[in-house]
Amino acid sequence: MKETTKRAIFRTVHLILAIPIIGYIYSPFEVLPGYAFPTRFVFFPAIALSGLWMWKGHVVRRLFAKSRPELS
Repeated sequence: MKETTKRAIFRTVHLILAIPIIGYIYSPFEVLPGYAFPTRFVFFPAIALSGLWMWKGHVVRRLFAKSRPELS
C-alpha cells in the first residue's frame, strides 16, 4: 500500500471519529450522560492515537524496522 493511501485512510478515520465529539460538544446538556462514556473512552483516544500516528508514525516505523542485535 502506498504512503499516500495510508495517509488518506488515517485522515478519513480521524475526521469520521471527530463527528461524535462535535455532537458531544454541541448537544443539549440533558443528553450529555448518554454521550459521555463512548466519547471519553472510545472516540477521543482513537482520535488521539490516529493523530499521533499521522504526526510521528514514521518514527515508530523506523524504530521497529531496525534489526536488533542477536544475543549469542
